[in-house]
Amino acid sequence: MSKLEGKTAIVTGGAKGIGAHYSRALAAAGARVMIADIEDGAAIAAEICGKHGKDAAVAERFDVADEASVKALVAKTAERFGRIDILVNNAALYAKLSPRNFNEWDAEVWDKVMAINVRGPYLMVRHVSPHMIKQKSGKIINIASGAAYKGVPRMLPYVTSKGAMLAFTRALSRELGAHNIAVNSLSPGYILSDTGLENATHVEEERVPVRNSRAFKRDGYPEDLVGALVFLSSSDSDFVTGQSLVVDGGSVNN
Repeated sequence: MSKLEGKTAIVTGGAKGIGAHYSRALAAAGARVMIADIEDGAAIAAEICGKHGKDAAVAERFDVADEASVKALVAKTAERFGRIDILVNNAALYAKLSPRNFNEWDAEVWDKVMAINVRGPYLMVRHVSPHMIKQKSGKIINIASGAAYKGVPRMLPYVTSKGAMLAFTRALSRELGAHNIAVNSLSPGYILSDTGLENATHVEEERVPVRNSRAFKRDGYPEDLVGALVFLSSSDSDFVTGQSLVVDGGSVNN
């Protein structure tokens, strides 16, 4: 039996980049996956269904920062699959941001980052948690970042938002523990995903310095993250909550 057989997962930002790898990995482990993204995830859903069966995945376009959109997505997921067991709060604004000094970020950009990267996960939890509370079980995985531990410069709103995810995880785990709901965060290091590689500025500023800071002297790829994601989504982590699992080749250790 697969680790996630009979479970239903929502992956926000699950249509592209690292999120698409999360969607594929959860489906491969037996979960039925709602691919929720502002981008069109139909191609990824079709790919997953071709490999794992016609009910393995479905895609819905939505805006994680808009509460009405979030409510509609959660309702569609519950109606389609009958339950919600896993929430992966992955949607975030990162690749489209150009690094700059701390005093060069417009307030409008700052607010947009916080709306997507912080308010979005809160809205998802607010509307998914009643389903998990009712069934007395659930796994919430908030995607944070190794950047929050290291204080990466020139990306202040993004790093701040991911630091918020660490605190959000700790506090939320205390409130949902009584309902047998685990809340953890997965903190990737700098990962060479297709969306990340589209922004040459990020690659130029981050790739080599990050690689040199690691215990494992190599680049990180989305495939390096999926084992940790499945662990946090499965019964293997049933006594783990309020934690952040850093997957970065040992960079944070230095």
